[in-house]
Order: sequence, then C-alpha cells, then structure tokens
Amino acid sequence: MSHRTTAFWCTTMTDGWYTGGMPTTRPRHQITETPAVAHAIDIAAQRWPGEPRSKLLLRVVDAGSAALEQQEHQVTDTHRDAVLASSGKYPDAFAPDYLTELRHDWPA
Repeated sequence: MSHRTTAFWCTTMTDGWYTGGMPTTRPRHQITETPAVAHAIDIAAQRWPGEPRSKLLLRVVDAGSAALEQQEHQVTDTHRDAVLASSGKYPDAFAPDYLTELRHDWPA
C-alpha cells in the first residue's frame, strides 16, 4: 500500500495564497517551471549570472516586454513608411468628388 505525504503535493483547494498576508495590493501570479520556462531562465542566467531564478524570471518578463514593444514600433514604422511612400503617387485613382459620393450613401 502506498502512502503519500502532503509535503510533496501542491494544493489548489484553498482560497488565497499559502503565504498569508503580503504587503501588496497588486495581483500575484504563480508560474510553473515548465521546460520552456526553465530554458528561458537558464538563458537569462547566462546573461545575469549569480541572480536567483525568481529574479531571472522577472528579467525575462522585462526583456520580453521590451522586445514586444520594439517589434510593435517596427511594425508601426514600416506601415507609416509604406503610407508615406505611396502618398500622392496615384492622383488619378480617385475622382475629385470621390469622398462626397462615397459619403452620400452613409446614414446621417
């Protein structure tokens, strides 16, 4: 017969955090160290050696956020450049009263 000790099992049946009262009103998140999370933390450890894994996880989140923001700026810049590059290149594509005619069918 096998006996399990609760010391090795996680419980999700309790309301709130197991740590009791914490001096914050901000949301808290639990992250399981899956192989992908462990890999990201290991990469961060190469860049920031000596940091605890919890701090490395925060650094990964910060670096990921910065990378996403940079990517979004690049997409916006590329779109703006394409609009500016085509601006005024097709003057004959639309008649002078095109917008007036288009808006004629719009509800008032």
